[in-house]
Amino acid sequence: MTDAAGATPRRAIPYDEDVVRLFVVATVFWGVAAFAVGLLIALQLAFPVLNLEYSFTTFGRLRPLHTSAAVFAFGGNALFATSLYVVQRTCRAPLFGGRALANFLFWGYQMFIVLAAIGYLVGATQSREYAEPEWYVDLWLTLVWVVYLIVFLGTLLRRREPHIYVANWFFLAFIVTVAVLHIVNNLAVPVSLTGTKSYSLFSGVQDALTQWWYGHNAVGFFLTAGFLGIMYYFIPKRADRPIYSYRLSVVHFWSLIFLYIWAGPHHLHFTALPDWAQTLGMAFSLMLWMPSWGGMINGLMTLSGAWHKLRTDPVLRFMVASVGFYGMSTFEGPVMSIRSVNALSHFTDWTIGHVHSGALGWVAFVSFGAIYHLVPKLWQRDELYSMKLVSVHFWIATVGIVLYVVAMWVSGILQGLMWRSYDELGFLQFSFVETVQAMHPFYVIRATGGALFLIGALIMVYNLWRTIRGDVRGEAPVSAFAAAAE
Repeated sequence: MTDAAGATPRRAIPYDEDVVRLFVVATVFWGVAAFAVGLLIALQLAFPVLNLEYSFTTFGRLRPLHTSAAVFAFGGNALFATSLYVVQRTCRAPLFGGRALANFLFWGYQMFIVLAAIGYLVGATQSREYAEPEWYVDLWLTLVWVVYLIVFLGTLLRRREPHIYVANWFFLAFIVTVAVLHIVNNLAVPVSLTGTKSYSLFSGVQDALTQWWYGHNAVGFFLTAGFLGIMYYFIPKRADRPIYSYRLSVVHFWSLIFLYIWAGPHHLHFTALPDWAQTLGMAFSLMLWMPSWGGMINGLMTLSGAWHKLRTDPVLRFMVASVGFYGMSTFEGPVMSIRSVNALSHFTDWTIGHVHSGALGWVAFVSFGAIYHLVPKLWQRDELYSMKLVSVHFWIATVGIVLYVVAMWVSGILQGLMWRSYDELGFLQFSFVETVQAMHPFYVIRATGGALFLIGALIMVYNLWRTIRGDVRGEAPVSAFAAAAE
């Protein structure tokens, strides 16, 4: 079936939306789970009595569970959902491999999440900086990731569009680089094929450098490049405007990809790592500021001539706010890589605040915006059940992030100053226990912010559930400006 020009009409292309629906549902499910565990461990820090002795629910077991659930379960499923949706639309081609490979991707990735979660709870991890899952989980994820690359790259190769849209470049860089990071960082020798224990091929400072090469680039390619792919598709789509500058997007892509891979050593200031390697990491981190802000400017300027839509479209508001948080986090990160600043900030809650301003403000917000945009399209609904609930979600979550991040900024700087405070005799002025006691009010504020963020996510679940059911709620425009315009 072709049109007058001989091209296949868009409506005739058999896009595989079933797997995208599954990944969207999984994104929401794991997101709520990750936020709930995050709230629990925040409360455990504020009120240590919540750490039950001899329990799988202590902070030490739940903290890596929360991190991996937020990054790989929530963030990973969001990336699968959006990348598989975007690559089909921008290439005008169905997924390579058909439903068989698509279903393997979904169920295989969910199996990885469950195996990793069980390992964290029972303590079957590699006991390194990131407490990675053990070797058998790593092998399974490698298989799933290779299939992901085959599906994505195969779809690109069979595209009906002559050009590869920039979002697909970011998705492809994320897939390829994360594969390399995962394989190198998890090179290990199992003690036995029937046990869970293994030993890394690296040791000492080489192991530390490898871990932070992996760790920082997991942020750079999983949580940055992948989600920039979301930004480059969904903001222009939602704003109904072309991307501000396609040339800038190309410069943004290549400069970001080249610079990010070298920035990991800035996590190892004042360690046994040679000074030249520490300086190299700091220098590349500072240079990263420019391409990062190039992406932020490109995202924000896409709204030129469409800023009025922010008054009436809270979904677009999520996306634009996420770009603002991206800009803030990518300015703060290079500043924290400077040795003199790092001497104060490292190992303090300032780092926790920095991480969560990016994770909640950038990653979660752009994911929320993409999900709100996708659900009506995937389930053939005219619109979301309630745009007012989207607006409520936005403001509750924003207040939660502000409470969280500001509390951690203040507590982190206070920690750093207390740890390096000396009396007139040259002794430490405060014991470590005193610094912990001083953190209590800030930990309570952080838990409050986390609770608000979780409440916002539950509002989203209700709104999406009603949308999928096909319920319709007659509403007045979201803002008074829109009402006046009518």
